[in-house]
Parts: sequence; structure tokens; C-alpha cells
Amino acid sequence: MTDDADGAAARTLRRDAQRNRERIVEAAQALYAERGLAVGFNEIAHRAGVGVGTVYNRFPDKDELIRAALQQPALEVLRVAEHARGAERASDGLVLLLDQIAVLLAANLGLRDIALTFDEHTVPEPGHAIATVIADLLARAAAEGDLRDGVTIHDLVVVLWMVTEVARHSPRHPALYRRYLQLLTDGMTTGGPPLDVPSAPDATGPLSQHWAARGR
Repeated sequence: MTDDADGAAARTLRRDAQRNRERIVEAAQALYAERGLAVGFNEIAHRAGVGVGTVYNRFPDKDELIRAALQQPALEVLRVAEHARGAERASDGLVLLLDQIAVLLAANLGLRDIALTFDEHTVPEPGHAIATVIADLLARAAAEGDLRDGVTIHDLVVVLWMVTEVARHSPRHPALYRRYLQLLTDGMTTGGPPLDVPSAPDATGPLSQHWAARGR
């Protein structure tokens, strides 16, 4: 082959490899959203229309594929979080944030698994920025006197697990989750007595892992 022919063949191979990668990521996005992160490479390869060896060649580490597939959904959550941070009162921003994140997570089981277990190995890059925004809203709401003493980010994780379960399992009443979200967020605002039981950050992880495993 001539140098020109060699170069053209190499470019074709690169384009094919890039198209395969895009198909794999798109297939993983769809399957993770539908069924959570337990989906295997064989199913992803079948959905993408490629051989399973191609998936392993492009993504030898499953965590890498998870990060690539959930990058765009995580950016959507970050946009919601940044919008909520602009609320005049942080407590209003928190309610808005929880409401909109609940919708996104109920529609995407893989995103929910990552967002609420926050596994450092698989969480997409926007995850850290989202956590920073939530921590900022909590601190501001407390400083403004609108947050009940003792409420932490770990409480928000459990709230989101509960309301997204309602959203997932009540398709005939798509707004029903908001009723329970309102009940829970009202309990986070000031006016009630101090909470009898303190936050237990060391319990949040096992609870999240349990709920994530049930959805797989």
C-alpha cells in the first residue's frame, strides 16, 4: 500500500473505533438508566451492535464505562444544583433541588445508584461539584435560620431514596412523590423540636448500598 492509502486506512480505523465507542456509551447510558449498574458487558455489546470483545477493548475497566455513560446525566444534575443555588433563600433552593433531582434520579436508575451511593471509583466528575453545591445550600439555610438543627447531607440522601422509590412505583400518579417530599422537607425546616435521634453518617452508606442492590 502507498503512504496515502496507509493513512486513509488508519483514519478509517480511527473513525470506526470512535463510532464503536459512541455506540457503546449510548447503549450503556440507556441500559443503566433502565436497569441500574448491574447490566453486564454482554448486554451492552448486544444493544450497541458490537462484539463483547470490542466493549472490553474500549473499556477494560467497567468503572470507566460507568463514568463515561453517566457523565451527561450528572451534568444535568449539576445544572439543576447550580440553578437551585441561585434561590434568594437557601431553604427554597434546597426544596427545588430535591424536587428536580428526584425526577432525574427516578428516571435513571444508574444515575440514582451513583448519586446516592457516591462511590468514589465510579462517580462522574460533576458529582463532586454537586456535593459542594448541596453543602453550600445546607450551610446557608442553617445560617439564615431556616434549617432544623441537626439536618445533614446524609439526611438528604435518605430522603431522596424514599421519594424516588415512590416516584418509580406510582406511574399512574406521577406527582405523588411531591406529597411525601413536602412532608419530609417540612420536617427539615425550623419550628419543630430538636431531633431525638442524631444523624448517623456511618449508616447512610450501608442503607444506600442496600437500596441500590434491590434495584438491580
